[in-house]
Amino acid sequence: MFLGTFTPKFDEKGRFFLPPKFRAELAGGLVVARGQERCLAIYPTDAFAEMVERVTTAPTTIKQVRDFKRMLAAGASDSAPDKQGRVSVPANLRTYANLDKDLVVTGVIDHIELWDPALWAEYEEEQAPHFAELNEVVGV
Repeated sequence: MFLGTFTPKFDEKGRFFLPPKFRAELAGGLVVARGQERCLAIYPTDAFAEMVERVTTAPTTIKQVRDFKRMLAAGASDSAPDKQGRVSVPANLRTYANLDKDLVVTGVIDHIELWDPALWAEYEEEQAPHFAELNEVVGV
């Protein structure tokens, strides 16, 4: 389970140190993909494979399914943390999420997200007042 918020930095090669508490779950491999709201999502390889399986069972006769599959696959990169716990994020994905040197890493229970610090602050400020309402929608 991925919980918490962290603020590592990218190095000159586009790598960042995974928070130590996330390393064991991602040691076997991971997929970095475009996320919603201009962030990046990092999934353990097996969790991403489960999502892909759900997507591939959706009918390709529906244009939105085809569009989603294309955007998901084209904006994803598989990888594994190096021995020091660093993850390399391709330049095209860093550009998509407006990531330069600073970043915010958030745990999102079943995956982690990488955010531009300014976008994360804006998103968090916007969502915080609605947390109780979202709780009712989600039903927990």
